[in-house]
Amino acid sequence: MNKKLLQLPFCDLEFYENYVIGIIKDGITISENETDIVTGAANLFFKKQPFVYISKRINSYSVNPVIYNSLSKNRNMVGFAVVSDNYSSLTSAEVEKLFYKRPFGIFNALEEAKKWANDLLNSQCRD
Repeated sequence: MNKKLLQLPFCDLEFYENYVIGIIKDGITISENETDIVTGAANLFFKKQPFVYISKRINSYSVNPVIYNSLSKNRNMVGFAVVSDNYSSLTSAEVEKLFYKRPFGIFNALEEAKKWANDLLNSQCRD
């Protein structure tokens, strides 16, 4: 599976066939501005194809939960996943999940999130 890497000042994005993995840099606060940049890049890459965003949380940063309102309006982003082995990050993700109106998965391992993303997209195709 080939990947395409896009490095932005606040994150690195790894694009794959069905999903994008985002790694936010340490100390960043994710607001609507950063979200617009990431979703714009994803929409350019995936065009009209459905995809899942996977947040690989290895650094310490903040997320304004208001972003999930605009993310929910992105027709092509059919799901959002958080991957972390940090208890605090996973707890934050549980709160963030309340703001996102589409499937939201929380995982300890990246491979679990990738499988979930592919399963979600396969189920979307059958509907």
